Amino acid sequence: MRLTLLAAALALPLGAEAQEVEITRHADRAGQIGAAETFTGTAFVAPVFGPQMSGVSAGEVTFLPEARSAWHTHPAGQMLVITKGTGWTQERGQPKQTIRAGDVVWCPPDVEHWHGATESTSVTHYAIQGSVDGSAVSWGDHVSDEDYGG
Repeated sequence: MRLTLLAAALALPLGAEAQEVEITRHADRAGQIGAAETFTGTAFVAPVFGPQMSGVSAGEVTFLPEARSAWHTHPAGQMLVITKGTGWTQERGQPKQTIRAGDVVWCPPDVEHWHGATESTSVTHYAIQGSVDGSAVSWGDHVSDEDYGG
């Protein structure tokens, strides 16, 4: 076993630098209120990590009651990990779905959808998405009050 480990260590190219574990503290991840062009109501968006992981990024988004994203798509798809509260998500042309803490939602590439809080509860999720040609999202129109309430 020791010989195998030694052989593996010797096989590293000269000049290879060791990588180190990096910790980003929650309090150090500054966020901001989501832009009015892409959100209805109050949504707080904080980056979790940037695209240093092979073009994958993530954000922590908290929607206050009645807040929601605009309709949008993701060229590489999007994974939502619901961490707190209860919210809604909807694929265009499909019924609205309830999402709760502990749920995981897969939004396939280029499928138009929205997500956000219910009328009376907030919801927080991690939104994880990849990029294609430098783009992770394509925003559409706002979700109407009729679509949201329906």
